Amino acid sequence: MKKFKSKNFLFLLIILVLAAFLRFWQLGKVPPSPDWDEAALGYNAYSILKTGKDEYGKFLPLILRSFDDYKPAIYAYLVIPAIKIFGLNTFAVRLPAAIIGILAVLLIYFLVNELFIKELSQPVNSLTRNKLIALTASFLLAISPWHLHFSRVAFETQAGLFFDILIAFLILKSFQKPALLLLAAFFAGLNIYVYQAEKIFTPLLLLVFLIIFRKKIFSLPKKYLFLAMIIGLILVIPFVYLTLTTPEIFLRAKGTSVMADQTPFLARTVEKLIRDKENKDFIGLILDNRRVTYFKTFIAGWLSHFDLNWLFLTGDEARHHAPGMGLMYLWELPFLFLGIYELIFGNYPRNAKILLFAWLAIAPIPASFTTGVPHAVRTIRILPIPQILVALGITATVRFLQKKPRGWQFLVFGVGIIFFIFNFAYYLNQYFVQQNYFYSSSWQYGYEQAIEEIQKIEKNYQKIVVSNQPHLDQSYMFFLFYLKYDPKKYQEAGGTISGGFAEPHKGFEKYTFRPIKWEEEEKSEKILYVGRPQDFPQGVKLIKTIYFLNGEPAICLVEGG
Repeated sequence: MKKFKSKNFLFLLIILVLAAFLRFWQLGKVPPSPDWDEAALGYNAYSILKTGKDEYGKFLPLILRSFDDYKPAIYAYLVIPAIKIFGLNTFAVRLPAAIIGILAVLLIYFLVNELFIKELSQPVNSLTRNKLIALTASFLLAISPWHLHFSRVAFETQAGLFFDILIAFLILKSFQKPALLLLAAFFAGLNIYVYQAEKIFTPLLLLVFLIIFRKKIFSLPKKYLFLAMIIGLILVIPFVYLTLTTPEIFLRAKGTSVMADQTPFLARTVEKLIRDKENKDFIGLILDNRRVTYFKTFIAGWLSHFDLNWLFLTGDEARHHAPGMGLMYLWELPFLFLGIYELIFGNYPRNAKILLFAWLAIAPIPASFTTGVPHAVRTIRILPIPQILVALGITATVRFLQKKPRGWQFLVFGVGIIFFIFNFAYYLNQYFVQQNYFYSSSWQYGYEQAIEEIQKIEKNYQKIVVSNQPHLDQSYMFFLFYLKYDPKKYQEAGGTISGGFAEPHKGFEKYTFRPIKWEEEEKSEKILYVGRPQDFPQGVKLIKTIYFLNGEPAICLVEGG
């Protein structure tokens, strides 16, 4: 047993070192620049650090108004120590995501070990079976394209996923140490302030645990159950208050819902209903009802997250995956199916089986009624279930091959390792080398370089007009971020009039942020225009052109005279 423990610790340490290397390497440079959300989280964290208030002057906010999308503020608070140490830059903003990602790799080991705790008696390659499954799942999460990517960008969803795993582990562990239930309640209450989707997923996850493990939960000492409920209620009360007093916090959710604009959505349904009435088709009147239409849309959105093409080949938006890659490795596909079979028919705890399949079922729910599905950000909490299933498939394969002749073992392991190395190497090249070249425009690359040039010449101009049209969306925030503009000075001057969805941001000091319409602009040598190449005609006085990393022009600095 001592031998098993030493090997187990060594393998886990190697996995964590690998996870750390993959997450810290070139963290501030790959992806090539922060997008608008990362810049907003960074500057608001900087503002809170310096003044105790966000860009709108809100003291210690739980919700950041930001671009009128009302981001949960927890991630911004996690960024504050990094900014204090490293300054306001891309590395500091992404650092909490990287650390959380590494901790998730460690935590999934303990979660899986807890799930399969009964599997202690069967050694497999010098490790007990549950330890091998746990180590394999941890390794798979460490190198997961899906998890690795969101461990390297400042998206709040990564923190939410970490708390999901932590809550699950603490609940399972509380069956042995009841006091841990209080910690589970604390993090569950906190999680609704981390990411929008957690407002739905966290309660669903708790409900799943309550149903599956009801006997164990209700057998815990009553004082812990009572205190856990009190802790949860205390943390939820501020959210309820915000819901009642600030309905704007749901603007983003409403804006991404398929019901945001019901006219085109229901147009075809209305046509069908009219035809059903004319034909006296009573079944059609039921099936074409708008409520049924909404339900079918939800089911289609839910099913889309199990699309193998999306998972293994294409992904969705460019900012959510490496070019030419899906969210999982191709070599994982056969083991995924084998793992599903193994979980259904294998000798594993019944409650663990139900929990894993229930988690898999509820994870896509928050995203299933939104536009742009399938969506890697809103559904990342489906992790780490695919990794656990693949781990089960791999360990089942190892047990099967142990009974086969050595020749078969070498052949299968050899082919498998070659395929793994090729797929992994291809991913590393696509992510760390090719991504910056192909996707720099999606990451709004060029602001840092443009602002460096502007700072050299801004004294020559009385006014600087900056476009805020795609791909220069929310340009004011990038200027605040890269200029490290004094938050106190910004707030005293009036701060942000609007984050940008309701109306354009007006500007600060000599900077104005609005669309550039060249034929209507004032032609003065005292005005510098910063915009897209298409904002300017031929023959303008071009001061500087900033290029995307693929060589295409990104931002032009033009003198108005």
